Amino acid sequence: MAASGARMSARALLSMTGDLGVEAVAYSELAGRIRVLIADGRIPVDTRLPSERELAAGAGRSRTTIVATYQALRESGHLVSRRGSGSRASLPHLAEVSKRPGRAVDFAGSVPPPVDGLSELIAETVAALPDITAFPGFDLLGQDALREAIADRYTDRGLPTSPDQIIVTTGGQHAISLTAHTLIRRSDVALVESPTYPHAYEALQRAGARLVASPVTAEGWDVPHLLGLIAQTRPRAAYLIPDFHNPTAASMDPEDRARLAHAARAVGTTLVVDEATVDLDIDRPWDNGPFARHALPHTADGPGVITLGSLSKSIWSGLRIGWIRADAAVVRRLVQARPAGDLGTPPIEQLIGERVVRRLDELVPARRRLLREHRAVLGEALHRRLPQWTMPWPDGGLSMWVQLDRPASSALAAACRARGISLMAGPKFSIDGSLERFLRLPFTSPTADLDAGVAILADAWAELGDVRLAAR
Repeated sequence: MAASGARMSARALLSMTGDLGVEAVAYSELAGRIRVLIADGRIPVDTRLPSERELAAGAGRSRTTIVATYQALRESGHLVSRRGSGSRASLPHLAEVSKRPGRAVDFAGSVPPPVDGLSELIAETVAALPDITAFPGFDLLGQDALREAIADRYTDRGLPTSPDQIIVTTGGQHAISLTAHTLIRRSDVALVESPTYPHAYEALQRAGARLVASPVTAEGWDVPHLLGLIAQTRPRAAYLIPDFHNPTAASMDPEDRARLAHAARAVGTTLVVDEATVDLDIDRPWDNGPFARHALPHTADGPGVITLGSLSKSIWSGLRIGWIRADAAVVRRLVQARPAGDLGTPPIEQLIGERVVRRLDELVPARRRLLREHRAVLGEALHRRLPQWTMPWPDGGLSMWVQLDRPASSALAAACRARGISLMAGPKFSIDGSLERFLRLPFTSPTADLDAGVAILADAWAELGDVRLAAR
């Protein structure tokens, strides 16, 4: 990723945009992919793009194609060209954005509504609110009652845990970032899945990691590849989502979890296991408990499993409560590193969080019922309007990892943005700009919006197909 104001080479840009189609439509495909890269922040605003001549030579395309690409980007407000300073990435003016049609559905974020029963629980907590000024204003570790509740839940699920193995964070993303900056030294190797949660690999990159990736599909992990890559690269850390993986919704088999834990320990790799989606089981026929149950005993300074959790997916994204479970010595390192990023989680949210964690088994079934209903609506709409797409049926999680019948998810995202719908193209979930044949479609929006959104997706996809056919 280029720093804001930096110059991006043709080689770096083309590594993110991937292969293009026939010459007649290459300019629109390339412009669409660059728009997505700028909108996603992978090309920061004010980055100087390569010259038209340089990009044409690097892409093996005609100068006319690249001139048309840059002109399309200037017209959409994603490129500003000035004599003497080249062409720089930009974003359309907010006044222009506000003129676009109202958004029918948000397919970019997998953000479910607050779970049923949460409002009553918050009111109950506020009614019994103690004098919160008695709590410390700066709380790097987390309130004792909340840490005890989290530890008890791990113990109940088969992983004995004490409160001194828990640190409370301000949401799940904070847990990822704090772990990355505590574990990673500049130029350390870190392993991620491909695809994976984008903000996780961004946090690892910002901590200075060099990333390597192992594939995962809706059918599961390429375990021989994953184990071989760990043995070959000996990464400092490996970030994994083994339950209802984001975005594929796959779950790792119990036997493979044990093999992975053993392989990581053998080479000194710390497994960073994100279990933010672990409670989003819709109809998976098994539950293996926390991943860390498979970790062999390890020394305080040696490899092990660090588990990340949060309430944002299972309960409500506005309840900014997350946590890290690790060896007590690792928790002390996390506490020492934390002040560089923040000085603690707000007391009121922790009081609510403690009650929520104690009553998760009562609250989560409502979330599962909603996801089951919304999954059915999205699946039916996709089968009816886009039967040429491949749609694996997830047994948990918040989204479907759809395979398109041609590699053009970035172009589709750009086309949908013009129609007022936000969409995350497949390459956003990779570290190398690949996965153009894939699209993550969350089923967390209201059911009427899901059906309306798929109708717009189908129209946009048909229009993109008509353009390709006309160019032949």
